[in-house]
Amino acid sequence: MRLVADRLSVRWYLGYDLDDPLPDHSSLSRIRTRYGLAIFRRFFDAILEQCQQEHLIWGRELYIDATRVDANASLDSLATRFAVEAREAFQKHLRELFQEGNEQQTTEPDPSPTETNYQPLVFPTSLAKEEQERRLAQQASHHDWYAKGGEQQREVRGLYQRRSDQRISTTDPDATPMRHGGGPLHLGYQTHYVVDGGKQRMILAALVTPAEVMENQPMLDLLWHVRFRWRLRPRQVTGDTKYGTLENIKAIEDAGMRAYIPLFNRENEHGAYYGSSRFTYDAIHDLYLCPAGQPLHLSRMEYKAEKAEYQADAAICNACPLKAECTPSPSGRQVHRSFHADYLERVKGYYQTEAYQKALRKRKAWVEPLFGEAKEWHGMRRFRLRRLWKVNCEALVVATGQNLKRLLKKRGWGRHPFPSEDMCASFWLLFGQEFLHLYKSIFSFAK
Repeated sequence: MRLVADRLSVRWYLGYDLDDPLPDHSSLSRIRTRYGLAIFRRFFDAILEQCQQEHLIWGRELYIDATRVDANASLDSLATRFAVEAREAFQKHLRELFQEGNEQQTTEPDPSPTETNYQPLVFPTSLAKEEQERRLAQQASHHDWYAKGGEQQREVRGLYQRRSDQRISTTDPDATPMRHGGGPLHLGYQTHYVVDGGKQRMILAALVTPAEVMENQPMLDLLWHVRFRWRLRPRQVTGDTKYGTLENIKAIEDAGMRAYIPLFNRENEHGAYYGSSRFTYDAIHDLYLCPAGQPLHLSRMEYKAEKAEYQADAAICNACPLKAECTPSPSGRQVHRSFHADYLERVKGYYQTEAYQKALRKRKAWVEPLFGEAKEWHGMRRFRLRRLWKVNCEALVVATGQNLKRLLKKRGWGRHPFPSEDMCASFWLLFGQEFLHLYKSIFSFAK
């Protein structure tokens, strides 16, 4: 609002005259609090709909990546999560007590964009009732990252605990610790982009999650949202190594798309010992062959983990000259194979194709420059707002601005075109008058 008050060019572009009053700066923050994330997503979609009408979206290739953005909070604001949540519960209880005593007191609506009781829609299908119930239960247990606005799952699985499960920031409770390269810790978020493979590099989806959320977790929800929202049929999906999980690859391949994602190198997964890539699988006899040529037969099936275990004979393995480099176990070397290992083999077969190499080279020039543009020119190097739904609004505004620049480049200057024709007409009118005056002077002198 300060820029609009000072710069006549911005006033001219927005359509305000010199004597027109400008909106108050507080209206922007009030609008954001009153509308929430849903309105910002509708605004983002409205611009993309116009881009699709102008044929700026290709839809044959999708590129996904994420970048880390600092939060508007410091590490000094970290406190024990139990104490912070207990204090918030106590304050909420006091507000409810005072609200019961004073019925005229009004409370602000919750601007959170997510629905607490989110239920998937039931579509008419020809499946059996048992199959429908199984799929509905599977959908209900699924954590939809896009529908929940990037909110983290706080359920503790087993003995594993995150750092943010113990400590929370009192300034921005949704920001979590992160590290840039080998530098110090910061509080921040991760911004995820799904970019179209066309020449215009349109941003099809934007989502902000806490920094502790791994990049591969919201990948599928973003892809399905982009496919069904914009009715696209992409032929390939490209990402870096962090997206190369078995779940993501299986879902992408089952959807009829090619997963151009480099897999994680498991050569050093066992430390100084041989990795599983040194063992050759024989599909005909259903066994593995170790580097010494000895077989590893199927020993047991782990249905919960969806993998099979192959083990070598203990006597042969202990007498092998390569045992010191293979395994320290006296019961023989073990190798695990996933039930869906065929998908990994299929993705490895893409490595030698020119389309795969081209997609990896194209990803660096398609997604990463958009993050650099957002950080250098649109202020996304550090979020100005606090709380997860607010930084999502801020990221959506930045992504919408990046798409809007490409839309304006296609359409032109908009409703206030540059007066080039008027200037040209004025120039030729002035030039014609001067030329006519000069011509009359020369003609009179010659006569």
